[in-house]
Amino acid sequence: MKFFCFVLSLLGMLVVSASFAQEKYPSKPVTVVVSFPTGTATDLIARAFAPKLQEILGQPVIVQNRPGAGGTVATQSVAVAPADGYTLLMVNSTHAINPSLYTKLSYDSKRDFSGVALVAESAYLIVAGPQLGAKTLREFVAMAKAKPGSINYASAGVGTSTHLAAAYFSNLAGIDLVHVPYKNSSDYIADLISGRVQVSFVPTAFLLSHIKSGKLMALGVSTRDAMRTPLEVPSARDAGVEYEYTAWFGLLAPSKVPHAILEQLSRAVRQAQEHPDIKAEFVKLGLSARNVSLAEFDAYVRTDMDKLGPFVKASGAKAE
Repeated sequence: MKFFCFVLSLLGMLVVSASFAQEKYPSKPVTVVVSFPTGTATDLIARAFAPKLQEILGQPVIVQNRPGAGGTVATQSVAVAPADGYTLLMVNSTHAINPSLYTKLSYDSKRDFSGVALVAESAYLIVAGPQLGAKTLREFVAMAKAKPGSINYASAGVGTSTHLAAAYFSNLAGIDLVHVPYKNSSDYIADLISGRVQVSFVPTAFLLSHIKSGKLMALGVSTRDAMRTPLEVPSARDAGVEYEYTAWFGLLAPSKVPHAILEQLSRAVRQAQEHPDIKAEFVKLGLSARNVSLAEFDAYVRTDMDKLGPFVKASGAKAE
């Protein structure tokens, strides 16, 4: 009888051990879905982190771009993904805008997601094509005031952060610009360079290569002080416009992912942020690293939704 009980106890221990072995995370590739096209700031950040997260987690980390409808296509795909930590979502501030922008979403931005990590913040550059004729932000504002409604600005779509960044600046500067929405940011680069549209308001990382090559000009930056790296750009305040506006970038997971896995992922992101390669890449892209706890990031996203909601409504932006 004692031997029988010993065997049962041993089998029980083996079952528990097998269960723990099966639950070890991660045991297969992790996919990071990006809600915007390749080459955008959100994509560049995801691709900078992927190799480091792969080293830390010990499994492949695959970046998958699913652009469309202001990021809602990717967001919906992750909302219905298995809550096992193997499908994550890299988003930017547009995630906090969409609940107020879209009359109906197929997911609940607050209920269906858990924050993993706030990764970075970025200032916005006011970027113009050389055909505009203004070499400084002050000249651009004067030109816009002299001819209201004559200058077009491109955005990644109605209600996106690039749209609201421009609308906010226009309001502060007292100018009337014409909004030209595109499906994605990458769609309007050629038009901006050729002069079909004159300006755009974008996160620092997005058009750096075109600015450095001289195809585009950075007239101003949305920070309190002038930018020194990776470009030298005067602040909007230097041109008399009290314009401060930032974009945030973060990693989300389906809401029912176990807390232990969220904690593991959050620690991995923080560890990756400390890597010299990531720090160097952030400097190169004009990004600021941000590091908060899981609970703080969830609160951060919800607060941003509540803050941006009234501004979206006041702008009149709406999407189906």
